Amino acid sequence: MIASAAWKIAAFLTPAIEVIIKELVKAEVAHFDETGFRVAGKLAWVHSASSGNWVLVTVHPKRGTQGMDAAGVLPSFTGIAVHDAWAPYDTYTGVAAHALCGAHVLRELTAVTETGTDLDVIWARQAIDALLALNDAADAAAAAGREAIDAGLLARHAKDFTDAAAAGIALNAARRSKLEKKRHALATRMENRQDDYLRYARDLRVPFSNNRAEQDIRMSKLRIKVSGCMRSMTGAQTFCTIRSYLATAARHGISALDALTMAAQGRPWIPGTA
Repeated sequence: MIASAAWKIAAFLTPAIEVIIKELVKAEVAHFDETGFRVAGKLAWVHSASSGNWVLVTVHPKRGTQGMDAAGVLPSFTGIAVHDAWAPYDTYTGVAAHALCGAHVLRELTAVTETGTDLDVIWARQAIDALLALNDAADAAAAAGREAIDAGLLARHAKDFTDAAAAGIALNAARRSKLEKKRHALATRMENRQDDYLRYARDLRVPFSNNRAEQDIRMSKLRIKVSGCMRSMTGAQTFCTIRSYLATAARHGISALDALTMAAQGRPWIPGTA
């Protein structure tokens, strides 16, 4: 009975989902993420796209570009895409720019301080200090209503970050162990994608981390943890459609009860109409 009611509600939500996708496609900055989702005993993937008051959650059997394309945002998105360093995101060359999550690289650098040599600890801490200093500067500039952080401060800490990456590459160039290979890959990525890692410091519209996307996708993980594997892809799609609708409604000040009541009555709240 509950499943039947959910399918009925989801069937009314197509106009709302279409508006959400349209708004995300034209956003200046948007967050993207993906996570595993058990469906019918197999591993599927939940994909999220969000910006401001707009949230889209979709599910697909594939994690990569097939799932991203099916969600309908990234293929037409021309703004700044915020995400982790997973390679498929970079295949979308129509975006204005990519911004890599600072929280992710901080975790990687912290791991270097815990497992690396004394010299590795030095370059990793230097990179961490540069990232955090620039984040503090960006927050302070935004709070003060400024359009940018001090150019000298930006140049100094950007150099610290680049120098740290160069040291990491040199120290782990032999790549004799798995940890050396991992550290070398991290430092190389930092050097090659310095602009994307520090985009938040050069464009105050861009956040330091992709935590927004992780928060938007968290409910799907909680759903699996509490209730277990989804029985079918149809059920998973229903869950994601309703989740997109409710999350977007909440960010527009519409309560879940009101949004669900309107949808159950066949007159769902449509973003931008109320």
